[in-house]
Amino acid sequence: MANPSKDNLFVLINSLSKSEKRQFKLYVNRLGDNTDAKFLQLFNLLDKINEYDEEEILKSNIVTKLQLSNLKAHLYKQILISLRMNPVNQNIRIQIREQLDFATILYHKGLYKQSLKILDKTKLIALEHDEKNIAFEIVELEKVIESQYITRSIVGRADELAIQAKELSQQNVIASKLSNLSLQLYSIMLKSGYAKSKEEMQEISTYFNNQLPNYQIEDLGFREKLWLYKAHLWHSFLIQDFLACYRYSNKWVNLFNEYQQMIFLNPVWYIKGNTYLLECLYLIKHKSYIKEVLEKLETTIALEAFPKNDNLTTLHFLCYYNSKFNLHFLEGDFEGGMYLVEEVLKNLKKNEDRIDEHHTMVFYYKIASMYFGAGNNKKCIEYLKKIIDNKNLSMREDLMCFARVLSLVAHYEAGMDYLLEVQLKSTYKFLIKMNDLHEVQREMIKFLKNLGSIFPSELKSEFKKLHDRLIVFENHPYEKRAFLYLDVISWLESKIENKPVAAIIQEKAKKLIR
Repeated sequence: MANPSKDNLFVLINSLSKSEKRQFKLYVNRLGDNTDAKFLQLFNLLDKINEYDEEEILKSNIVTKLQLSNLKAHLYKQILISLRMNPVNQNIRIQIREQLDFATILYHKGLYKQSLKILDKTKLIALEHDEKNIAFEIVELEKVIESQYITRSIVGRADELAIQAKELSQQNVIASKLSNLSLQLYSIMLKSGYAKSKEEMQEISTYFNNQLPNYQIEDLGFREKLWLYKAHLWHSFLIQDFLACYRYSNKWVNLFNEYQQMIFLNPVWYIKGNTYLLECLYLIKHKSYIKEVLEKLETTIALEAFPKNDNLTTLHFLCYYNSKFNLHFLEGDFEGGMYLVEEVLKNLKKNEDRIDEHHTMVFYYKIASMYFGAGNNKKCIEYLKKIIDNKNLSMREDLMCFARVLSLVAHYEAGMDYLLEVQLKSTYKFLIKMNDLHEVQREMIKFLKNLGSIFPSELKSEFKKLHDRLIVFENHPYEKRAFLYLDVISWLESKIENKPVAAIIQEKAKKLIR
């Protein structure tokens, strides 16, 4: 029996809204012959059941075991056709593609003049919306047709099309190189996290500079600039230059503000740009601007003209709740942020087919951190265990490492000393294996390991010593990333001053100018 979460057809049907299901049935029934079609019967059955069950499908006698695979494939295709016809999904990109298809059909029928007329009009629309890949396809088809449809202006027309094709090709090549570079840097970020040494930093920067194509900024259009800013952003993230991260994420968002129509044509990249800008503002602790950016984003998404679909809803969820968590962390308002936990868990369950494991684990870490700050260490350990026990998480090794370090601290805070020694050995082995043992982690593990031999009267003094050893790493180029995951300094200060960690962070938040 297929895994319900892996059966693509069942997942697709479950993702449909009531109006989309209604439209599908209207689409199927447009011809009387389809009223009792087997694929419609299968659709109705899968729409009713809570879990995909192949045995239940076969018991319904709708289809035999041999026919099931083909019937599912046919139903899947019909649903996609229906969704494509839905006005909600008719964005400008699909409309341009549709016109290109119409022109191709006319060309194959030998109606060259009609085909060229559609292509000329569609090309202008494509260029107006910076759809240069489709525009290039249109020009290539125009060249084919012009070579068969002889006109008196063929010489001038040929030169015009040749120049257009060359310009579009050059711009598409630059965009492709920049998008490839951006994707490769993003892949490094997911797999390895931030640069861990001077050698890694130099290696990343050398790779970036070698792969960055030559360009003149004034020659770049919207799309090329977008990929350029993305590539610079990921390079800055990897080398932990968070001010540069802020600059390029801000350029990304301002690019959309300059080309307002692109917000509605490329809503995914608009949300993603704001997501990274909000993350960067958290890293440089600019909480007032976080509120401003988040408010503007919410206002834009609420506009009637802003597209509405499941993908955008999911991206908005990830952006909004990550930013809300970060705001509460900056302000030290852990108790006030507890409402986010229930809302996030509910949305993770609702969107489990759309949210990848990496983003789910990031939320678990934020939930664990929220519980830690609120003093509920057992709940903190519960969510960290979900990350530590995840054997499928091959990306973001830094997240896995710091989940283990925070778990050690939470075990100590919870008085679960009997589990500390096993946890210490396990964490140390893991960090060595991941080649991720830095001075901050080394000092933390050494301190926790020696706790058993420290007299209670000496504990505060030892906390002060550890604080003095770690404070020098707070702005260290390679060590500072440890403090992005766990505010060790504030935790130590809370132990020294005998105050809750939330109170320490709140005092620091008041001193923030921004």
